[in-house]
Amino acid sequence: MEVVNDGFIKIYRELGNFKPRYDNYEASLKGWMKSIFVNTAIDHFRKNSKSYLVSEMQESHFEMEHSGETAIDKMSYKEIMDVVQQLSPVYKTIFNLFVIDGFKHEEIASRLKISVGTSKSNLSKAKANIQKMLMEASIKYYEQKAV
Repeated sequence: MEVVNDGFIKIYRELGNFKPRYDNYEASLKGWMKSIFVNTAIDHFRKNSKSYLVSEMQESHFEMEHSGETAIDKMSYKEIMDVVQQLSPVYKTIFNLFVIDGFKHEEIASRLKISVGTSKSNLSKAKANIQKMLMEASIKYYEQKAV
């Protein structure tokens, strides 16, 4: 609504400067007004784009439809835990404390005598490593299935 309002204000202020580009006065006016509204919308977006956060989007926007089960869906708990056990001792410890035991980063940092930032960083790296290992396991599964 704000963009439309701003657009009409600009049109009103600049109406005296309007010069038709075509023989058809009405078509020229519509085109001129359209360009003002488009530019006003772009300006508004640029001005306010810093305030849009990805976190405001719902998780459902990122969900993809699955046509069937993936290899990871078919993995057992033991197989997934075997992947977790392949992590380095530091990553495994922080992953277990955060994900499995439910500790907060402040508690982990206090127990391990590390900074909260280190805890967060190590958890992020642990998750990335797990994701990579699960993806490799998934590829192996599909390669074996194709043979």
